[in-house]
Amino acid sequence: MTEPGAAAPRSESAATPPLAGIRVLDATHVMAGPFCTYQLALLGAAVIRVEPLEASDPIRAHGPDAALNRRRMGTSFLAQNAGKRSLGLNLRDPDGKAIFRRLAEKADVVVENFRPGVLDRLGLGAAALRAANSRLVYCAVSGFGQDGPLRDRPAYDHIVQAVSGMMAVTGTPSSGPLRVGFPLTDYVAGLLAAFAVAVALFRRERTGAGEIIDIAMLDAALMIMGPLLTQVLIGGRNPGLVGNAPFGGSPFSGVFATVDGLLAVVGSTPKQCAAICRVLGRADLAGNPEVVDSQAHPELGAALAPILASAYLARTAEDWELALAAADVPAGKVRGLEEILRHPHVADRNLLLPLDGAPGIDRQIMVPNVGFKLGGAGAPALRPPPLPGADTRDVLCELGYGEAEIEALAASGAIARVPKAAR
Repeated sequence: MTEPGAAAPRSESAATPPLAGIRVLDATHVMAGPFCTYQLALLGAAVIRVEPLEASDPIRAHGPDAALNRRRMGTSFLAQNAGKRSLGLNLRDPDGKAIFRRLAEKADVVVENFRPGVLDRLGLGAAALRAANSRLVYCAVSGFGQDGPLRDRPAYDHIVQAVSGMMAVTGTPSSGPLRVGFPLTDYVAGLLAAFAVAVALFRRERTGAGEIIDIAMLDAALMIMGPLLTQVLIGGRNPGLVGNAPFGGSPFSGVFATVDGLLAVVGSTPKQCAAICRVLGRADLAGNPEVVDSQAHPELGAALAPILASAYLARTAEDWELALAAADVPAGKVRGLEEILRHPHVADRNLLLPLDGAPGIDRQIMVPNVGFKLGGAGAPALRPPPLPGADTRDVLCELGYGEAEIEALAASGAIARVPKAAR
């Protein structure tokens, strides 16, 4: 019950996105920063993407479709830029800087992933922008953070995977260190940045004050390797290359060859190991307490390995997956991306968003949704990813610029050249 004199709880439609009304100025490029602002857009924030006038974000021309790359709408760009508008802006031009400042004065969030100090030298850093807007949440994403001896070094995902120790634990003794096959550190840093922005906005509701957020890809990479870090910090053990060997160390866990492919299995507890033995038709092993408690008897691993390998060759990976799942054992066929994307479970989870009307693209495109369900809400309605500078005129009109001013700004090189508004 509401106390006398207290404001009644605000009633909002369950369909209202949680970040509706939040304005984000997105001065990011490549992957980590854009992935952060994409998560905010998926949750309802209004995102304006600031793009340079010369060579735009190289990720716009990245992907296997040459025609899309020529249109600056490559698949890697499409994956993380729906729901945004694009403003073509020269941040080295005084008028371009003035536009950026005006946008920042009205924004709730600024996200940038330039090298530390770049925007400060342009007069567009956190201190300058927050002096005019104390409620602003300013999030800086970089390879190594805003301080520390590595702060000024350039970084991409591959470099951070190497420096962080991630590659040193990925691969086999014969292969040597390998990078994870997708830009993992970019994406975990972007996700961490979106989480930090949400936390800062939540705290602003209580205090009225904005925040400065410092996200480093190296920090994010080390954070997600927590169990390995504690092996070194507490146990004094430096992990090596283990390939597909299970993290828990049980011989019942691993990746096994089947009739038609590979199967990943985890058998960590005696109950799981006994169930695996029964599913494989080896009830004799299931009844042996030393075998099923194999983590307490690692010396049995060498003897069990050929038995398990031979047994799995009798059926297909999907047959084993279903049989082991029915016995409450975690197991999964090693699938390619095309196969899992066709799986009905992915469709039921609304993980993929269909987008129509992407400029210059004559087909429907599918992009990833936010990775969780909030109150059972369905897929958000998003505008398709924009062409470079496509929304420049609209954004400036909303700021109060007139047609003559916009034409003059385009002629001076402060903004992207845009078609005249339809009359």
